[in-house]
Amino acid sequence: MDDNEPDQQFNGHLSNGHHPVLVLNYNYEPLNVCNFRRAIVLIISGKAEVLEADGVTLASARETFTAPSVIRLVYLIRRPRPRVKLSRREIFIRDGYRCQYCGRQTGDLTIDHVIPRSRGGSHTWENLVSACRSCNHRKGGKSVAEARLTLRCQPAEPRAGRYYSIQRALNSDVSESWLKFIPGYDAPDSAASD
Repeated sequence: MDDNEPDQQFNGHLSNGHHPVLVLNYNYEPLNVCNFRRAIVLIISGKAEVLEADGVTLASARETFTAPSVIRLVYLIRRPRPRVKLSRREIFIRDGYRCQYCGRQTGDLTIDHVIPRSRGGSHTWENLVSACRSCNHRKGGKSVAEARLTLRCQPAEPRAGRYYSIQRALNSDVSESWLKFIPGYDAPDSAASD
């Protein structure tokens, strides 16, 4: 399939290569989400097999392909457990969208360095917390003790959940055909979108 081909429309769906496909390891463990084009390359090269298809088709000059919804690799991939990417969004998720000083839950949070950067504080999981604007302003460049605040809990790097890679790769709900391959999947919290 040539990447320079124009997008094709079939069955009322635009098949432009951005159709999400669930990728399973050989042992059926969910690995990741890829796009339609990557899935087709894996299938054609004999590296994956189709487990579920959704009926959307795409035609190239030589072949017509049914868009896979779920593919499984034909060999086992050993990979380390993913680590949660350090970002504002992930800090807010870790802290439950609550100020770590006053405990107030708000959608108007900021990030605070427990040990201020001006005093050598690092930009790490262990030094970053969610803070409401008033607590962050009150603390400023002071230490927690100097600002007469207390941390609700000691910040730490969160462990990536079982479906971390899948949750972060999607911007919308998962396909119904995926659900039997990802038991206990918990869709990303709608409040998590910044």
